[in-house]
This record gives sequence, structure tokens and C-alpha cells, in this order.
Amino acid sequence: MTIEAFLGPPPAKVDLDGTCLERIDCGRYTREKVSYAVGPQERVSAYVCVPHGLDRPAPAVFCHHQHASRFDLGKSEVVGLAGDPDQAYAAELADRGFVTIAPDAIGFEERNWSPDGASNVSWFELSTRLVRGRTLLASCLHDISTALDYVTSRPDVDPSRIGFLGHSYGGRMALWAPAHDPRIIASVSNCGCIPFRHSYSHDTGVQAEFVLPGFAAEHDLEDVIAGYDDRTALLISAGTEDKWSRGAEELQRALGNRVELALYEAGHVFTAAMRERAYEFLRARLGPT
Repeated sequence: MTIEAFLGPPPAKVDLDGTCLERIDCGRYTREKVSYAVGPQERVSAYVCVPHGLDRPAPAVFCHHQHASRFDLGKSEVVGLAGDPDQAYAAELADRGFVTIAPDAIGFEERNWSPDGASNVSWFELSTRLVRGRTLLASCLHDISTALDYVTSRPDVDPSRIGFLGHSYGGRMALWAPAHDPRIIASVSNCGCIPFRHSYSHDTGVQAEFVLPGFAAEHDLEDVIAGYDDRTALLISAGTEDKWSRGAEELQRALGNRVELALYEAGHVFTAAMRERAYEFLRARLGPT
């Protein structure tokens, strides 16, 4: 089984045409705001954090922001410019020697086109694709791969050492992205591992981005993870009191040494201890910074 069979037609690839919009010295790293094309007449802005003093190309980590129904926030939260300080993992990883890239997902921050800039446009983005035989997940995964195209084109990045980290919505994407893009050789999913079979309840439901027609009739997240490249390592970080972490132990039992599981007596959070475990996992799998 490959997820491509369910994603529908992929979005068109275009020339990146990348450009740097601003560059800010943040002490131990420089934060760049960059822009690149993800489709015809469609550009995305992202933050790229580059550690100071690199003497060779460094590993890079895609840092996917959370959901939290905060459609006015995206890339700014993971670099520490707004929102919850516990979500500033792109900045913390840059402090530790990793190059990080953090774009806005579709419908968030600069990609939220609602009149107030903060309303939910995800179901519009989903439905207008579904009626044309496409899926929102295909677009989200395309955007991630395009961000990796951009970051691996930079001379300060080692393209053979690419990781992924996300919490909540980002934690869900941390499970799907390596199945779509084998360049990701280490991925950390925090509080976002709930399988489809545990999502058919009013307190969770299925997020718009993961509506994949027909997929859950015979498949679930185990099948997604089983499709990873053999060299790809996955850490599932989960809270025992977190509804979005339901099924974490089931995934680990089904996949064995394919998955490393870190369980915490916690809710839907990304505490300092959880983040440090994630950073150590990425350092061990991606090599020295």
C-alpha cells in the first residue's frame, strides 16, 4: 500500500524562485524570512533559522506548527515570535545547531484568506479539492516537499540529514510526511498520533487535512508508517491524558522497533522535558551539528 493511491493527483511542481525577505540576528542564530513558489501564482513564506558559526553543512529540521484553532498563527509561533513559548521548537533547535524551516500550512497565518485573518477556511480548502478529485492532504504534503526542496538547495544544509518535528497538527503531519518524502530520515510526532479508528467520536473527529476518501476502510496509521524507507526513524511522543494521543501504545506494539515511544503523564502539551527528548532523538539520528 502507498498513500499516493489515495491522495489523488499531485499539485504541479514549479520553479522555486526563492528569495530572502528579511534577515534578523537572534543571538546564536540568524532568522531569515524567505519566500518561494509552491504552485503557479502561489507563493509561501517561511522562517529559516540558521545557527551562527557553521563550518560545514548542518542537518535541517522541518518544524510544523500546531493547529489549536488559531488560524492567525503558524510559522511565527514555532520561531517564538507569537503564541505559546512551549511551541517555539524551531528556535530552540536552531540554538542547538540545527537549521530549521517553518512555513505556514494552508489556511494559517499569512495563508489565511478569511476577512478577519483568523477564521477556519480548511473545510473550503478541502471541499473545493474533493469535488475535483483531489485532496487537501496531497496539497499539504506537496508543500512540505517543496519546503524541503528549498532548504536542501541551500549551501548551509546537508541534504542527506533531514528531520521533521511537530506538535498536534504538526504531530500528525510528522507521521504522514516521511511516507511521502523519503528524504526525511528522522521524525518526531508529539501529541498527534491518534489513528482513524479512534477518531470517530465527537471529542476528536477527523481533521479536514486528513480526509482521505476510502483510506480508512481497510487502512490506518500503521500502514502509513510501515511504508517508510528502511532508514527512517520515528519517535512518537504522547500524553497519557491527551485525546489526540489515543492509540500510541497500539501503534508501537504493531510496529515494534519501527517506532520509539515516549509516554508522559500529561495532556495535550509539549513540555520542556518532552522537547528535550525530541531534540536528543533528532541529534542521535541526524548526526552532529
